[in-house]
Amino acid sequence: MTELDMPGLGGARRPYRVGYAPGAYDLFHIGHLNILRHARSQCDYLVAGVVSDEMAELAKGRRPMIPLVERLEIVRSVKYVDAAFVETVPDKVQTWKQVRFDVIFKGDDWRGTPKGLRLEEDFAAVGVDVVYFPYTVHTSSTQLRRALDALAAPAAPVSAVPR
Repeated sequence: MTELDMPGLGGARRPYRVGYAPGAYDLFHIGHLNILRHARSQCDYLVAGVVSDEMAELAKGRRPMIPLVERLEIVRSVKYVDAAFVETVPDKVQTWKQVRFDVIFKGDDWRGTPKGLRLEEDFAAVGVDVVYFPYTVHTSSTQLRRALDALAAPAAPVSAVPR
């Protein structure tokens, strides 16, 4: 990707030039929108990384409910997103080599965790900042998925009540 491919560049400068906001973006909800909105406010050009079905399954142990092509179209349509990128490798530095962002945005549920510390260390080595945004606690794809699973579960048998 070159600057010519980045129509969002120009105008008022933000702290970062190119930002990257990865996620599964399954069952798109307000938490996803919040991350993308906050991320875009910090960079001139925002790339949303949409993890492939296989990568999501590897990371979370299950495939997304919404297929990749649909998740990609949803994320691409969000006004805060300048470009969407399909993430197909688990190593974020490999993704950086393709996208060349100078900041990666994550929910603060990663802060201080082994995976968050590893992310910070890996990106410090290539001069990329890791910025955390508040995680939207009251809504998550996992909670939505559990609610959908509960609705889809067969009803418990009604016990016979003598007359």
